[in-house]
Amino acid sequence: MSRHVSVFAYVAVAACLATSVSCSRKTDNEPPVATPSLTLNHDKVPIGSPVKLTYKFVVAPDAKFNSDYWVFVHVLDPTGELLWTEDHLPTPPTSTWKPGQTVEYTRTVFVPNYPYIGEASVRLGLYDRASTNRATLNAQQVGKKEYLVSKFQLQPQSENIFLIYKDGWHPAEVATDNATSEWQWTKKSATISFKNPKKDSTFYLEFDARTDLFTPPQQLTIRLGSETVASFAADNRDRKLFTFPITAAQLGTGDMSELVLDLDRTFSPGNGDVRELGIRVFHAFVEPK
Repeated sequence: MSRHVSVFAYVAVAACLATSVSCSRKTDNEPPVATPSLTLNHDKVPIGSPVKLTYKFVVAPDAKFNSDYWVFVHVLDPTGELLWTEDHLPTPPTSTWKPGQTVEYTRTVFVPNYPYIGEASVRLGLYDRASTNRATLNAQQVGKKEYLVSKFQLQPQSENIFLIYKDGWHPAEVATDNATSEWQWTKKSATISFKNPKKDSTFYLEFDARTDLFTPPQQLTIRLGSETVASFAADNRDRKLFTFPITAAQLGTGDMSELVLDLDRTFSPGNGDVRELGIRVFHAFVEPK
């Protein structure tokens, strides 16, 4: 079953229209506040797969931030067409950055199901959401306070291990305000089947749970055959990405493998909706090592 992926949001932000530098009355000649860089854990990334993005900012010796700036991230094709964005608040926030400090953090995101294969470039910048002012950075500027920090190759989705959503899944749903945000609710038990890679792998699961309806939270157990991969409380009200190691021994020697998501409790939405709902899954992915 094909699923759209959506961790990168297709959104246009006010930062794209910004023409100022940083805080009040700054000019284009202002010294840069930081040197940015971006490293991907893969230089070839299939559509729909997770990728780790490591952001690094070396703060200038005389830099000072008076507010929490956002990082805007634009992924473009060679013609300059925007493929997707990955805007976010850096960790830690810029208001805590100190002169001379090196700030580094990693975010794992899923490549959206965008109809393009080939080279992609990544541009970023810092902007203040309240004023839409952008900060000057020490990097190759390719737009108005927009800096080229990386390039990578987008590959076909067929490079991934194809997952089959078998028993225990409700039909896919899409957010009314964002066509790229898609999910499926599980029932009490939901099965995912896939071709056995026969090597150590990582299982990615991004989901949220109705913690407002359960005290204590639901208990989620992930099984692979007779083996328990993980068992924990589904206590995240907001969508969150979890990763679980799977060994080649757990996968066994068969041509196909099945992961089962078991919940101890479910709920029905009411108001005529009698579905049995477990957790809401946004992404599931198996990545061989």
